[in-house]
Order: sequence, then structure tokens, then C-alpha cells
Amino acid sequence: MKTANKGTVYVVDDDEAVRDSLQWLLEGNDYRVRCFESAEGFLTRFDPREIACLIVDVRMPGMNGLELQDELLRRGCTMPLVFITGHGDVPMAVDTMKKGAIDFIEKPFNEVVLRDLVDRMLQKARLDAEQQQAQASRGALLGRLTARESQVLERIVAGRLNKQIADDLNISIKTVEAHRANIMEKLSVSTVADLLKIALGLSLIHI
Repeated sequence: MKTANKGTVYVVDDDEAVRDSLQWLLEGNDYRVRCFESAEGFLTRFDPREIACLIVDVRMPGMNGLELQDELLRRGCTMPLVFITGHGDVPMAVDTMKKGAIDFIEKPFNEVVLRDLVDRMLQKARLDAEQQQAQASRGALLGRLTARESQVLERIVAGRLNKQIADDLNISIKTVEAHRANIMEKLSVSTVADLLKIALGLSLIHI
């Protein structure tokens, strides 16, 4: 039985022998594997919400691996991927890695190298998913604030004092304090440091 919580490894290669070889190697290491013979087939069947990584051949009929990478980026999918190649094209490797490819692997496959790469990719996929979930949770929290509370929050994280915020928004210091208390309560935080963490996660402040 394959370990579902490890994540899914998608294999896209038009060569059946390569697909079978990778499936055998990866399932032998308890990964869940889904194989496709074309990029087009993969695009219609994969789940972008899944914890997964992609091993894709560079050169295939129809949409090739590089075009698949571009299409995934266009869709906003940041699934970690590596390219299979029998053609050591360094400029191409540099270009794809600039776009986010993790690495290149060459045939024949080294099982240890392959396993390490897949582990690294799935770990990245899990971290990305956790960050996206945290971002969504923070965004939902921020949605609880009124427009005025959002204005006050922006100024708090910018380091403005209550009096300065009051002057900025043409309201009393007591009103600022009331908004500040409401913000803390709605965002379930007790310190400005915690507020800063939420704001940082939402890119309200920049470092």
C-alpha cells in the first residue's frame, strides 16, 4: 500500500519504458505515482490542490516539457518539477531552473538521486501548501476588519503612534485606541508583535 501522505509523483513521458521504469522505482520506495504519456493528458487530469511533484520529459510530441512548465506557471501552479533529459542542454537547464524547475535528471536513472529529488520536491510542495493555507487564513481574518480598522492597522504596522494615527485619520486618540482593541480582538492577537507577524504574512509590510 502506497503512503498517501507522502504526496503524489506525476510522471509525464511519451516513452512507455521510461514511465514504467520510474513507476517501478518510485512505487518501490512507497510513493504514489500517476503516469501520463502526454502533457495535454496530464493537464486535464492533475489536481493543482494536491501535495504533488512532477517529473517530466523535456522532449515530447505535441506540448513538450518546457511548454508544460510555461503553461503551469501561466495557471499559477507552482508544483515542484524536474526534467528528464537524455540531451545535456545546459542553457535550457538554466532557463527552466530560473522558472522554478528543481533540477534535471538524466537517463538511466540513479535510484538514490531520484528518491532524494522526489523527497525534496514533496517537502517543498508541503511547505508551499502550508504557506498558502496560512495566507488564506490571515486573509480571512483581515476580512473581518472594517475599512477604518484596516486603515488603523496599516498605520500600526508602519510604526505610527496613536496620536499620529489620530492626526492622519482626523479622529480622536480614544477612537484610535478603540479601533486598536477591536483589531486585536478580531485578529485574536494580544501584542503588536503578533500583529506584525500577520501583517508580514499578508505583505502589508515589507522587509
